[in-house]
Amino acid sequence: MKFVRSAMLKSLSLASVLLLASCGGAQAEKRPDWEKHGFTQYAADGPVDRQKLAAAVAPLFEDTDKSETRAVLIMHNGKVIAERYGADYGPETRFISWSMAKSVTGVLLGMMVADGRLSLDDPALVSEWQSPGDPRSKISLRRLVHMESGLQHTEGAEGDTPIYEADTPRMLFLDGRDNVARFAEGHPMEARTGEQFEYSTVSTHIINDVMTRSLTDSKNPDIRRDAMLEYLRGRLFEPVGMTSAFAEFDRSGTMLGGSMIHATARDWAKFGEFLRNKGAVRRAQLLPAKWIDFMRTSSPNDPAYGGHLWLNKTRPDGRDSVLFPDKAPSDIFAALGHLGQFVIVSPGQNLVVVRLGKTDKPNMDPVNDQLAKILKLFPRTS
Repeated sequence: MKFVRSAMLKSLSLASVLLLASCGGAQAEKRPDWEKHGFTQYAADGPVDRQKLAAAVAPLFEDTDKSETRAVLIMHNGKVIAERYGADYGPETRFISWSMAKSVTGVLLGMMVADGRLSLDDPALVSEWQSPGDPRSKISLRRLVHMESGLQHTEGAEGDTPIYEADTPRMLFLDGRDNVARFAEGHPMEARTGEQFEYSTVSTHIINDVMTRSLTDSKNPDIRRDAMLEYLRGRLFEPVGMTSAFAEFDRSGTMLGGSMIHATARDWAKFGEFLRNKGAVRRAQLLPAKWIDFMRTSSPNDPAYGGHLWLNKTRPDGRDSVLFPDKAPSDIFAALGHLGQFVIVSPGQNLVVVRLGKTDKPNMDPVNDQLAKILKLFPRTS
């Protein structure tokens, strides 16, 4: 009888396994289309049909003219409703900011102004500019954050200037890399401060040096780094919940806040949500709302640039288009980075869209167009 009972149990177990396997196969065959598009999560109660949204996101990963997208994350009303990653990337991957870091620097500057550590319209306290008659002594933080300092600068390869002779690659990777502030602050004037717009990573690293000097008088690299790290983490990253985020520093202890902050796609979305909520997290105001308004206000010399944020507005003739001013709401703004890093905020749609990847400049227009199509799927709520 024991043998018969054992044989029956084995037969039932085998039948159960086969039945479960059969059910699993049936479920796999009936997988919804949006799952086949590679989403790791997708909220069923989102404001847009999941199939339509999946179809709009898919070209960013699958069309050769839009490559290479590594992550897309969409947050609506503070909730992640869609998330997709390219091969070899996932929720735990930290992505480099490139120039999205400038918007982090803009936020930190606002906190220090609110703390009374710095003043937006006083001359930037750079000791190297204080010689009698030095025109750089009149450059204010406002001019630096609006990219209109007047300092001589070449951001990247242009005209007869090869990439290895341009200021930003030299500062970050060549002769300026050990002390980016000294390299940046050593530039002469080429125009009167406030007269012209010139996008400049040099300007952002000067701001980072000034902010660090407001925290410590020490020239010791470790002390400088630790002072900025404590402020960055305690005032921004930890309260916002950006637990994966970290910043790089040069050997002199200056934060590379123009280019080199790393975080997961989810944490970049949290930063966008923080901006959408005008500097508040769970009703706690970490940054005065009026500072976010300032960051979203056009600089005098380029309507599409604010206080270290890009705005969805038409640029003057001769300047490359940014974002999609004729295809999406004008109140949209974004932190943008080299090779197609985006944290797009649409306040009127309660929306944050993050796109991270490695896309060369010739392919950026198709990426911008596809992101505009995604944004158009969502209704305006205000």
